[in-house]
Amino acid sequence: MLNEIVQPLISWYRQNKRILPWRDQKNAYYTWVSEIMLQQTRVEAVKPYFLRFIGELPDVKALAECPEEKLMKLWEGLGYYNRVRNMKNAAQTVVSEYSGILPASYEELLALKGIGSYTAGAIASIAYDIPVPAVDGNVLRVFSRITEDRQDIMKQSVRRQVEEKLLEIMPKEAPGDFNQALMELGAVVCVPNGPARCTECPIAEFCRAYHHGTVDELPVKAPKKKRTIENRTVFVIQDGERTAIHKRPEEGLLAGLYELPNIEEHLNKKEITQYCKEIGLMPIHIKKLPAAKHIFSHIEWQMIGYDIRVDELEKTNNKKYLFIHPEEIQNEYPIPSAFEKYMKLI
Repeated sequence: MLNEIVQPLISWYRQNKRILPWRDQKNAYYTWVSEIMLQQTRVEAVKPYFLRFIGELPDVKALAECPEEKLMKLWEGLGYYNRVRNMKNAAQTVVSEYSGILPASYEELLALKGIGSYTAGAIASIAYDIPVPAVDGNVLRVFSRITEDRQDIMKQSVRRQVEEKLLEIMPKEAPGDFNQALMELGAVVCVPNGPARCTECPIAEFCRAYHHGTVDELPVKAPKKKRTIENRTVFVIQDGERTAIHKRPEEGLLAGLYELPNIEEHLNKKEITQYCKEIGLMPIHIKKLPAAKHIFSHIEWQMIGYDIRVDELEKTNNKKYLFIHPEEIQNEYPIPSAFEKYMKLI
């Protein structure tokens, strides 16, 4: 049955694939950058990030040599900043060991920092026509429905089974198109949220879940662990010209990025006034700001904010704060999207 999906799927893809900036040419670097960006992020949201990143860092060598803060600024808004740090690490390896060209080998790609089996498979098949699978969440969902497989797709053992079965039917003349067809089908037809568009599916006749009416029951996923809730108070401290920001530690969550000052508890206005005095500031005006929430993979920040106007920021005795003009923050300092709601107020 699986052999029969190959040609209809490839034909459908070639006629219906979306026009995306990283599909313009066979470029291993473009495939790599786009696939890392697309993890946890929608295609439409990634497009402007990809174009900006490629515009500034057009090849592996440019990425390898990019200063840390510029790199973080280019990645700002995508989250998961360790991914781009791993990319720079891998780029440096590629420059030193492969003359700046990503290796045309699945095994050698897999050995690079931050490149797992899916990304290695995507680069190898799309850029180099190597017949290896690239199994992401879209592919797992499509495969579980076609085969009506009720195993937990979050298990690595299940992913390996899917990779092995797809490898058996991988067309040697078009491995990249086949992998992208499965991804595309999962993204636009066999969708994760809302009803699947089975009447538009080019391989519905081979789909067991479609014939048995079990599409909505698949795929099977073990429930995620509950996130840790952290209460935070965010301070938008300004003196009319400058805003206070702070650099996070070099390790841990959002390592090395800049942020608005904040503490891990919810404070009231009286406590805010006392806090300002402790760091050597005399607030002229304190206004409570709307609450905000930001979800990381394992932590949820529930934030309240305060707009704090002071006479002169430089009088503070808190040496860890930087006092920067808003335009300079926007252009040069990478601020995580967790603070987006409050940054818009500056």
